[in-house]
Amino acid sequence: MTSNAHLLAIDSISKAFGGVQAIDTVSFALSPESITGLIGPNGAGKTTLFNLVTGIFPPDSGDIRFRGESISGKAVHELVGMGLGRTFQNVELFSSMSVLENVLVGLHTRTSCGIIGSVFRTPRLVKEERRARERALELLDFVGLADLAHQRSSDLPFGWQRLLELARALASKPDLLLLDEPAAGLNMGETDTLGELIESIRKHGITVLLVEHDMALTMKTCDRIVVLDRGKKIAEGPPRTIQSDEAVMAAYLGKPK
Repeated sequence: MTSNAHLLAIDSISKAFGGVQAIDTVSFALSPESITGLIGPNGAGKTTLFNLVTGIFPPDSGDIRFRGESISGKAVHELVGMGLGRTFQNVELFSSMSVLENVLVGLHTRTSCGIIGSVFRTPRLVKEERRARERALELLDFVGLADLAHQRSSDLPFGWQRLLELARALASKPDLLLLDEPAAGLNMGETDTLGELIESIRKHGITVLLVEHDMALTMKTCDRIVVLDRGKKIAEGPPRTIQSDEAVMAAYLGKPK
């Protein structure tokens, strides 16, 4: 679990809220440029685990390491700067901003001009703003929204808002991208497009950790799958193995062991 070959290593982490053990000594690791699925029934602890990795909650015990460095207890902005990005179950966009402006917000974490440059509109700031705008348009083109750059984000159909949130997450230049139910609310065609985008994201050198209830998307897209049930890891392996695992069928698919 401590190998340098792992981009992210989760070692025996636990988290309780009151008397409820949301995560119970869970361990697994992600190799660079892999796509790993995190599945389980409602209440299994998937989003809680995401929140632990991305700094929203600190673990009660255990450790989380990114490129070999412990990140347990680090602030969200520190983790973004280190190369962690995520999306959320519920679309979190700035509704009064344009599509382009939402992506530019994501790029803000990678700009360097301070308050003096902003006040006096230095040549460096102007050049940086131009580059940020070009990059934002590239990301919108990547997710298929370039023609809608100046439309207000709240006017987009729900599926396109999902794609916009993905573009904004990519704007922070993550090495690890955590996607929390990105296919929720999408139709079949939109889900197919999402699967292709996730594959393309991996080809750009980004590691993906995916929480998703759409099993067809998960089984098709992921290299490995980790299964949680009531806060515990009950299985881990390639999709074909997980599909036939008796513990998974009992806990996740509702079939008897």
